[in-house]
Amino acid sequence: MQNRQHQLLTKLKQRAGSLPSFRAVASGQLVRVVGLTLEASGCRAPVGSLCSIETIAGELVAEVIGFDDELLYLMPIEELRGVLPGAKVTPLGEQTGLNVGLSLLGRVLDGNGQPLDGLGALHTEQHAPRHGQTINPLARRAISEPLDVGVRAINTMLTVGKGQRMGLFAGSGVGKSVLLGMMTRGTTADIIVVGLVGERGREVKEFIEEILGEQGRARSVVIAAPADTSPLMRLRACETSTRIAEYFRDLGYNVLLLMDSLTRYAQAQREIALAVGEPPATKGYPPSVFAKLPKLVERAGNGGPGQGSITAFYTVLTEGDDLQDPIADASRAILDGHIVLSRELADSGHYPAIDVEGSISRVAPMVISDEHLEAMRKVKQTYALYQQNRDLISIGAYSQGSDPRIDNAIRLQPAMNAFLRQSMSESIAFADGELMLMQLAAQCNA
Repeated sequence: MQNRQHQLLTKLKQRAGSLPSFRAVASGQLVRVVGLTLEASGCRAPVGSLCSIETIAGELVAEVIGFDDELLYLMPIEELRGVLPGAKVTPLGEQTGLNVGLSLLGRVLDGNGQPLDGLGALHTEQHAPRHGQTINPLARRAISEPLDVGVRAINTMLTVGKGQRMGLFAGSGVGKSVLLGMMTRGTTADIIVVGLVGERGREVKEFIEEILGEQGRARSVVIAAPADTSPLMRLRACETSTRIAEYFRDLGYNVLLLMDSLTRYAQAQREIALAVGEPPATKGYPPSVFAKLPKLVERAGNGGPGQGSITAFYTVLTEGDDLQDPIADASRAILDGHIVLSRELADSGHYPAIDVEGSISRVAPMVISDEHLEAMRKVKQTYALYQQNRDLISIGAYSQGSDPRIDNAIRLQPAMNAFLRQSMSESIAFADGELMLMQLAAQCNA
């Protein structure tokens, strides 16, 4: 009986081995082009794999993003140009992995992990698969210690823990890129991974050369996909940034991941999903957008025993400064806190323009001392008390002496503003900021 089963299993293996693989499937042809979506027939390839398309200028590489019966839907990774009707489409198989290693530090890469900085080829030690392994949430270490980001307002009032995922909610022109640059120079993290997705090309160059600077760039890896790149390249840039951060975390490093922005990631996925016919839902965003956001964000965080951590800051563009924007609302629900940048503060010259009242760090009580937490609470209450009565104070409707608490808040307002402000070239250590917070909190009791 066992011998017959063995013979049957051997025959099945032989038959399976004789079946054509996806790489060996005959080429197909291009039958339709609508916008950035290409339709091919006559070939088979799995979703997420690559295909080569003949053009008048050579070959174009596209990714399979869906199918309908015998039709394959593809989207080009690079610019769509020179495509002819009936062009030959050849499946290339699965996507290649990424070059990884410490030699990536100081380099600028595109969404595919290829160099953009003109410094030559990557001489890396290892080759990692593009998609990392999912970590069991119960296997992750708890967030138990703070991460110094060099920004006093964040270190003291919105303390970030190693392995935390924070959202940076801001409109255009309120200083989010400058704040990210301050963190790259002042953080105590071992390695910094910066994803610049959907930004203007000028801003990418400016961030790397002026905001990041030589000091920040020396221990950073920058992945850039400007606004004129394809939706697939913008999507890949976010995933490549996260994958490189995962590689360094698995080696035991504490990584600071700065992704600008999560909104551009959602918009790229919206373009792709609508192109293949997915129905729009909330304000034009299809359901797959809200499914992919947590998958990306959950890859950050602490690793297991012997691994490091990924502390992530995701910027979220609030269109028209609307914090109820669908992407902003969905992001708040899956992140461990949010920092809101106020346009009103930015217009008044208060930088970084952090709205302390509207921001929160959900893990702060777990990573700071009771004394620090109590001092933070006192300063926040005094600051909020002034803001609540600011209109009455500014028009002279408040009479001094009516409420000793408001009198104290008015007296301390200049000191609080000075405490929350910081020059973009200045880095303040966590311990120094904590000491200044204790001194300010002592005055709140006076």
